[in-house]
Amino acid sequence: MFGSLVDAPVNSPHLRRSGSRAVVSDIGTVELGGSPVEALLHSIEVNEMKGVTAPLSTAAIMPSPVLLWRFKVLLFLIWGVSCCKISWDSVMRMSANLRDLFLYEAFLYYNPLLLMTMMVWFWGINLWVFAQANVNYSKIFDLDQNHLSHREIWKCATWMTMIVPTSMTAYLYLYSHGEVSLAASQPVLLYAAFAMALIFPFDIFYLSSRYFFLRTVWRIVFPFQAISFADFFLADIFTSMSKVFSDLERSVCRMVHRQVATIAWFEADSVCGSHAVAIPIVLVLPYLFRLFQCLRQYKDTKEKTTLLNALKYSTAVPVIFLSALKYHVFPDNWVNIYRPLWLLSGVVNSLYSFYWDLTRDWDLSCFTRIFKFSRPNALSYLLYGRKWVYFWVIGTNLILRCTWTYKLSSHLRHNYLTVFAITALEIFRRFQWAFFRVENEWNKMNSKQNIQLSTIDKPNDEQKLLDPNGYSV
Repeated sequence: MFGSLVDAPVNSPHLRRSGSRAVVSDIGTVELGGSPVEALLHSIEVNEMKGVTAPLSTAAIMPSPVLLWRFKVLLFLIWGVSCCKISWDSVMRMSANLRDLFLYEAFLYYNPLLLMTMMVWFWGINLWVFAQANVNYSKIFDLDQNHLSHREIWKCATWMTMIVPTSMTAYLYLYSHGEVSLAASQPVLLYAAFAMALIFPFDIFYLSSRYFFLRTVWRIVFPFQAISFADFFLADIFTSMSKVFSDLERSVCRMVHRQVATIAWFEADSVCGSHAVAIPIVLVLPYLFRLFQCLRQYKDTKEKTTLLNALKYSTAVPVIFLSALKYHVFPDNWVNIYRPLWLLSGVVNSLYSFYWDLTRDWDLSCFTRIFKFSRPNALSYLLYGRKWVYFWVIGTNLILRCTWTYKLSSHLRHNYLTVFAITALEIFRRFQWAFFRVENEWNKMNSKQNIQLSTIDKPNDEQKLLDPNGYSV
């Protein structure tokens, strides 16, 4: 009896030395010493017997965020240098006579998307500043809980920054190496990809945000309902991008008529030429949309200031169409009659728009917040805080308002690099404008809430008479 084996549980305390602990595995609990190394080795052996690999620590697998960020920056730099090198070599392969015309055509297809990318980057900066200043922009624009943050906006802008130059590099490379048909397909595929990404009906790639954007565009084009802040805010941005829309129309026209990577469009009087009637029509559409919004606001509110705002947008119409008349009238009539009228209308439009920005959109004037910083607003306190910033914004707004007339005039659009620079500066002006416009709307909303709260807190005379705890009458 004493010589027989005694069955004891493997986790019995009598089978373990003092200070040791049982290691529990899928097979059971086994006797190990107190060394953690022995426990780890036994666990690995058991997992190998079962064909299972022991999981490693997540911190040991994932690289540090700083290292990952540096790696991304390195890849981005390599990509940028490669695109520049390939594009330069491709352009240098062409003859000098063909080079300028070809660059003008390539620039026409890709500069609208580059400017859109720039606008997306700026909008991400706007949202970041609003978030830092505790400005509830989701409430101002009536956004849902799934709205995009500044990080997601920047992510979209990053992809746009990489895709558009890559397609342009492929276009230059293929055309310079004789692959004309493949080169012509590059801008077509790019435009189709952007259109599909915007209207894709499935729940991927920020469906709710894309739906909100498309719905707002629909409300801008057809203002059959009350105008919200998001409606006229986006419509104002569209006025700054009127040249972008005009170039998009020119590009799509050439794609539809199969004139990409050909010389058919060099004729100015052709369907897609530089003298086409569609150019001033597309340029004026954003201003007409905004004008109709003002008329709709007057119908709903009966405020006369909305009519004055509508008058401001109507002043852009003669600037656009008088410029387009240069190609359809005799030169003497243009010099003696239409060009002075065009200059006058340009001055009126620039000064009227500048005045409206300061006194209405921004609620700034020389006798209010510019010289009074004792009570800075939330966004003013965070961003500006110094008088010179207000002078900078007002000065640049005036200058860029005047130069924007250059962009609205189709007869001054031959130097495409100058036109691109002025359009980029106009987008930058709108980027600055957005800070003050949203801040002004946020202050109005807060003041209305304070008035409502004060009205609720102060009972009227009838409530005082009926209140038993109030005055005795």
